[in-house]
Amino acid sequence: MLKNFEVWFVTGAQLLYGGDAVIAVDGHSNEMVAGLNASGNLPVKVVYKGTVNSAKEVTATLKAANNDDKCIGVITWMHTFSPAKMWIHGLQELRKPLLHFHTQFNKEIPWDTMDMDFMNLNQSAHGDREFGHITARMRKPRKVVVGHWQDPKAQEKIAVWMRVSAAWADSQDMRIIRFGDQMNNVAVTDGDKVDAELKLGYHVDYCPIAELVALQEKVSDAEVADLVKVYEKEYEIAADCKQGGKYRGQVINAARIEIALRKVLKEKGAKAFTTNFDDLSGVDQLPGLASQRLMAEGYGFGAEGDWKTAALYRTMWVMSYGMPKGCSFLEDYTLNFDGDKSAILQSHMLEVCPLIADKKPRLEVHPLGIGGKNDPARLVFTSKTGQGIAATIVDMGSRFRMIVNVVDCIEPKPLPKLPVASALWIPQPNLEVGAAAWILAGGTHHTSFSYDLTVEYLEDYAEIAGIELVVIDNNTNISDFRKELRFNEVYYKF
Repeated sequence: MLKNFEVWFVTGAQLLYGGDAVIAVDGHSNEMVAGLNASGNLPVKVVYKGTVNSAKEVTATLKAANNDDKCIGVITWMHTFSPAKMWIHGLQELRKPLLHFHTQFNKEIPWDTMDMDFMNLNQSAHGDREFGHITARMRKPRKVVVGHWQDPKAQEKIAVWMRVSAAWADSQDMRIIRFGDQMNNVAVTDGDKVDAELKLGYHVDYCPIAELVALQEKVSDAEVADLVKVYEKEYEIAADCKQGGKYRGQVINAARIEIALRKVLKEKGAKAFTTNFDDLSGVDQLPGLASQRLMAEGYGFGAEGDWKTAALYRTMWVMSYGMPKGCSFLEDYTLNFDGDKSAILQSHMLEVCPLIADKKPRLEVHPLGIGGKNDPARLVFTSKTGQGIAATIVDMGSRFRMIVNVVDCIEPKPLPKLPVASALWIPQPNLEVGAAAWILAGGTHHTSFSYDLTVEYLEDYAEIAGIELVVIDNNTNISDFRKELRFNEVYYKF
């Protein structure tokens, strides 16, 4: 996926220092871009788009970035002193994410040989400040990375921004299909779909469950048999779900639903979807197994019509594409008060992504006391242990707010009578503060969770999207957090 994108590298200079200087700048820039690409630390190819020496060149280059579908963002670097007024019109035009790289070609000062020619050529130390001033003056959203271009730490920060920019590009044509509406009277999963498309790119459509049923009836027995073989290869299969077992028919029905659901999503060009257990007419069972498997393939999912979490899951899946630990849709299920180890059990009726499983998932069928349908198939497992982030986007009426909580997943005790996938985590800094801060911020009971991503990824995303971000971690205390929420109320009124 990420190989389909590219990031443009644009170097700022001017003609004051003569043609030889421009040639030197161009040579340095080419070498740097080649080095960045060869580092192995960047997930997206960097393409050098030349040195810009005038307002006309700046504007033409940045307008071209807007119109290139492969370009997901622009990295700027001021090799020499580039007068910032010549960047104004180009920056006004730029609609792609921006990263300002404060670096220089040489790593160290050449103390014994440095002369005025060297000084005139290598002016990033103050050229980048000139550029920084104009982006600040224009309130231009951007990420600033400081460090030598060969430093892995600087490259890692660029890599984060690249992954976020790819996810942002992906979200700009994200179609979300909803089978049914929100669960009756639930507020937090609803929101302004028009504003979401304006701010975040989400396009939310309703799809009658009848369309899924119509496709389901056209699925051939051969297609179902082939998919069941995939189940048998990828998962442990409960004895009563194997050939001749009591629940074999339910496994077959689950496979038929999965095939039909995948076809609906592909036909509609959807990247995410929601379901609702109140709207299952003509469907044998709640499509839990299908939802689990589709999440693993990158489709966003939200339960009970939660389209914002479905979209955010897709975005976080794209950000973490190729990373090893996984992400999932999750829901706060129940609390376990145990002093310093007080935690929240995370699960859902069925729909937890197997990417976060600690061991090979087990395919089982059990009754479900909600929805009024036949016993559904599902993958049962516990999650990995380790640190991760839980995130949500809520509609505050006047704006969207992203809430991010750093959490520590711990080893759970067995749940012999709760046959679902689950995780157990302690929200940082602890349950009392973390949960209180989440509630004060208006957070949802659904989250998009990732082991691989850090707060930095979602900071970059919120900056690009221009939405509010609040973070809950080991540095959080309720007094300061309340003040932050109140300050944000003032800031976002203007």
